[in-house]
Amino acid sequence: MIGQFLRLTLRGVADLRLHPFAQLLTLLAVGMVTLLTGLILLAMHNVNLELLKTRGQVEFQIYWKATADADQVVKDWDAVRKLDHLRSFKTFTPDNALTELASTLGETGDFSWLADNNPLPYSGLAFFAVPPEAQQEGWATRLLTDLKSLPGVDKVNYAPFQADLAQGWRTLAQLVVWPIIGFLGLVVALVVHNTIKLSLLTRMDEVEILSLVGASPAYIRWPLLTGGLFQGLIGSGLGIGLLAIVHSFIEEALNFPPFMIQIQFIPIEQVLILAGSVTLVSIISSWVAIK
Repeated sequence: MIGQFLRLTLRGVADLRLHPFAQLLTLLAVGMVTLLTGLILLAMHNVNLELLKTRGQVEFQIYWKATADADQVVKDWDAVRKLDHLRSFKTFTPDNALTELASTLGETGDFSWLADNNPLPYSGLAFFAVPPEAQQEGWATRLLTDLKSLPGVDKVNYAPFQADLAQGWRTLAQLVVWPIIGFLGLVVALVVHNTIKLSLLTRMDEVEILSLVGASPAYIRWPLLTGGLFQGLIGSGLGIGLLAIVHSFIEEALNFPPFMIQIQFIPIEQVLILAGSVTLVSIISSWVAIK
């Protein structure tokens, strides 16, 4: 029984050579659809990574008065660190801020001539976790008031809509992106289904002879179903390989000021899900064509 199963499986793989041009077009179509789906997943993954940096937190940019002395600034820094829900607090002296600005701008950021007359004030970046009570009106406003009330502080800037941005992206993904991925999956199904059906039409005489001599439906269908399985595996592998090549070219495309974003490849879990989904769609569409 196992020997017959293996023979039928190998026969299904060998039958892929019967119509090489049609099989090649099918593999290319499945590979291209896998590539397009992978590019969408790649974009979604990197957008989510960027949103994770600000999702669930509010960033305050704090600037001290130019006339504030170092002792007063240090006291204000200690007061900020004692505030509730503070996640992180990064401080900058005028010299630190000038160095950070120069490193961000790269070769064009030579500010050594300002070393003796630095116009930058003391500053800081404070990240606060958004607590449950933030749903109450005025939480961020009260925090903003507390920061502005510090003796040496000149001004405070913050972006109160960062959490709304993340929620808006999730809504966009549900309404637009996932339906596109579903449409591409349907394209894979139609391509594989039509290829298998055309293959069956060219082998109709062979199928009828096997039926007349008493071959069971499973004996006839399994090699054809195996062909659809291998088309899905090879096509998805081809698409994922092309996706890796594309990623190698665009990985550093946004890694420059002011973006400083390194494009990450999709996680291995998504790679396996993508390959498995394409293969599953190929098997199902092959089964429908065979039936």
